[in-house]
Amino acid sequence: MFSFSRQQRYFLYGSPTDMRKGFAGLSGLVRQHIDHDLMSGDVFIFLNRRRDRIKLLMWDTTGFALYYKQLEQGTCSR
Repeated sequence: MFSFSRQQRYFLYGSPTDMRKGFAGLSGLVRQHIDHDLMSGDVFIFLNRRRDRIKLLMWDTTGFALYYKQLEQGTCSR
């Protein structure tokens, strides 16, 4: 189950992301560009160029969880 809380911090990856990336590719982006521990329980946010798709990556004590949403209309605002 993917849950959100105020105890978590949220990190937005600043560049457009290829939404074909999975767990390994997204965690590699965090390691290279975001100076933060992947297994902290915090949430890492990735948007594609058109900002109509979003992926959230989080470690939940047993493994990585990935949430993916594709908007039918509009875009994710920054």
